[in-house]
Amino acid sequence: MQRAKEVMKVSDGSLLGDPRHTPLSKKEGVKWQRPRLTRQALLRCCLVKWILSSAAPQGSDSSDSELELSTVRHQPEGLDQLQAQTKFTKKELQSLYRGFKNECPTGLVDEDTFKLIYSQFFPQGDATTYAHFLFNAFDADGNGAIRFEDFVVGLSILLRGTVHEKLKWAFNLYDINKDGYITKEEMLAIMKSIYDMMGRHTYPILREDAPLEHVERFFQKMDRNRDGVVTIDEFLETCQKDENIMSSMQLFENVI
Repeated sequence: MQRAKEVMKVSDGSLLGDPRHTPLSKKEGVKWQRPRLTRQALLRCCLVKWILSSAAPQGSDSSDSELELSTVRHQPEGLDQLQAQTKFTKKELQSLYRGFKNECPTGLVDEDTFKLIYSQFFPQGDATTYAHFLFNAFDADGNGAIRFEDFVVGLSILLRGTVHEKLKWAFNLYDINKDGYITKEEMLAIMKSIYDMMGRHTYPILREDAPLEHVERFFQKMDRNRDGVVTIDEFLETCQKDENIMSSMQLFENVI
């Protein structure tokens, strides 16, 4: 699958990159700039592609090169409000909503749907656990279902939000029990779920102990007061001061 090949080429399985790696900006003496998510990158997003494949007319070519965020007649209630809340255009919201309603006539997405989506886009690995964690991050009120409004607000942050917004969302993903702290166990669980999803055929090949090494290095940087947990302030401060972590935020494209 072309999608899987793209991911294997560019991702090391981490949402935060490798803290030992020297960023390109430092090597070349160029000031880092936040990557701009292009329309092509937007169409590589698993969740967006899933929705738009349903929104496209039957029999149409829904490949990356042909798929467009086109205007459709179906329009959700409060579209103008959603446009104000997100960084999607009205045309994009209309198309996303049409696909969402086609896939989820009840207007809600459940966890099993997330697992199905990611198993299709990452067939070389086991995406079940990562899909579970990602679903919980979108399911802000914890009721086991995600409304379209919550879905597109989350997507807007991940795909077009500021670095600060993306980092806050990443913290929420790592904070599995939502107690306001990230433990080593929580970060390791997320890292392992991503590595499991990427499968055994990634390039470069991932070692079995790679997730644990990643977590140990990050905690050494982030846990400033050495109390065994990372707070939102420690997380934001450390990440925003580390150019490699900041530049690697574009890896959200590969696993969302």
